[in-house]
Amino acid sequence: MADASHSAARPRTPARRPIRSGTALALALCLAGLVALVSFPRLERFFQRDAAEQAAATLSLTVEGLTGALNRYAPLPALVAERPELAQLLQEPDNTALIAQVNESLRQTAYALRASDVYLLDISGHTLAASNYRKTLSFVGRSFAYRPYFTQALDGGLGRFFALGTTSGERGYFYAAPVEEDQRITGVVAVKFTVDGFEETWRAGPATVLVSDLRGVVFMSDREDWHFRALRPLTPAARAGIEAARQYPLSQVTPLSTERRALGAGAELWTIDDPGAPSAGYVAQTSRIAEAGWDVTVLVSTGPARQQALQMVAIGTLLTLLLALAGMVFLQRRAQQRALMAAQTAARTELEARVIQRTTDLNEANAQLQQEVIERRQAEQQLRKTQAELVQAGKLAALGQMSAALSHEFNQPLAAVKSYAENAAIFLERDRPQEARENVGRISALTDRMAEISKHLRNFARRPQDAVDRVQLATVIHDALAVMQARIKHAEAEIRYDPPTDPVWVRGGHVRLQQVVVNLLSNALDATAETEAPVITLEVTQTADQAILSVCDTGPGIAPGAEETLFDPFFTTKGPGGGLGLGLSISYNIVRDFGGTLSAHNREGTGAEFRLTLSLCPEPEGARS
Repeated sequence: MADASHSAARPRTPARRPIRSGTALALALCLAGLVALVSFPRLERFFQRDAAEQAAATLSLTVEGLTGALNRYAPLPALVAERPELAQLLQEPDNTALIAQVNESLRQTAYALRASDVYLLDISGHTLAASNYRKTLSFVGRSFAYRPYFTQALDGGLGRFFALGTTSGERGYFYAAPVEEDQRITGVVAVKFTVDGFEETWRAGPATVLVSDLRGVVFMSDREDWHFRALRPLTPAARAGIEAARQYPLSQVTPLSTERRALGAGAELWTIDDPGAPSAGYVAQTSRIAEAGWDVTVLVSTGPARQQALQMVAIGTLLTLLLALAGMVFLQRRAQQRALMAAQTAARTELEARVIQRTTDLNEANAQLQQEVIERRQAEQQLRKTQAELVQAGKLAALGQMSAALSHEFNQPLAAVKSYAENAAIFLERDRPQEARENVGRISALTDRMAEISKHLRNFARRPQDAVDRVQLATVIHDALAVMQARIKHAEAEIRYDPPTDPVWVRGGHVRLQQVVVNLLSNALDATAETEAPVITLEVTQTADQAILSVCDTGPGIAPGAEETLFDPFFTTKGPGGGLGLGLSISYNIVRDFGGTLSAHNREGTGAEFRLTLSLCPEPEGARS
């Protein structure tokens, strides 16, 4: 019985779901269709009004441009008419020289004013002179008495008229003003400007622009196929007026069928049915230029508005369908959540049991970690004790180096003191007290230097406290040579040194840098002790930001393999009693404190070269004074 009931219940569940899903989907589609039918006309009207606002902005700019051009050219005929040569030519129409003069004057005027044509007519409408007198289709000799602008100017007013040129075949706007002499009108000056430039500008924009006269004839537009098209049927009187003034070619004045409906806020909906082209809808904005009698209309296609409305309807339909699908998904999710809740209850029970087991394991691991921490701390204490012992050993080694350095550095000054003392005694025996006094002074200076060296070596084991400042390299070299003078003389060595012509300021300390130079000179004298006629060369060179002191000797050079350990403490190639091997090590550390370098290499031929490199410093203010 249980199996039978179960098999009977199974078909019901899949049968219900398609019915409910299909019903929900059908309702969603009906709702979406209803939304589309109701919202599409409103959305289309909304976007049409938005297009009308854009058309209004374009119309405002277009009207301003046309009005500006009309106002710019309006006063020109009256100004040109005031020229005396024009009145003179009207009095002397057969004066050939005067005609040539006026023709050229009008040509230059048209060029300066950027007008199409400027020409002079007598009271009969006959053209006496024109700016286009050089052209084949010149106005000279032609009569324009039929033009309204001519009769308006003869009446004493400002003539205005738009027409297709009967001579040039170019559309243009004409201004005319009377030429007066003794308060009597003797002729008319006319100025014409073309409208092609406006149309070129309009073609670059998104809207269509057309300008029509009071009869409804389109005479300007960025669409050439609409030129001379009538927006409404012409009356016989209107056709007669066009023909009398020869304003447009009547054969080209054909109707342009338009159906108009109000859109609101001054805008209209136009449907233009032009033969040979599909019917098109436009949003139209129209404004009148009263002075010229023009109606300026800007047309924006309704296609984008319809497309935007369709897009919005499509989006609304999709949103409706999505909401319906979201509802279906929500109902399905609720059923799934109920099933999940039962499964989660069982899983929670199992998880609690696992958490208890995992907590037990974590407690055991925590106890093990605490034991490892205790062992790590004991090892760290032992390491610190070992480090303290190493530091103490290092201090003892440094103390030994300092004692040896003190003995080494005092040897040279003491030798010089002994030499100066012996010289002073000799000078006293020879009754030369001045030379003896100079030697005593040098002994005093060497004593001061020994005190400075003692002070420096006392602090050798710690970072020097003397401030590093700028020093003049030439002065340091001069003092070092003075210290080594006695030994140099005893070694009969030749010192080749050309001091730099300009001061060279480097970064360092005077006493310690002098100590380095003395050590390098002493090392060079030791290297040339067995050399006949030893020569020691000192040379100062500069780069962009460094000064280099090279000390070269003519000795045997650096022994092979000794370059790597040359600056190590207690390294020496001298025999017993010849030195402790600390001079170059001390010098290397002093130079490194100054931020410089000390290097050595063998020269080509014979001898070694020690190169001391230091950073250049700017010359202190007032140093040259």
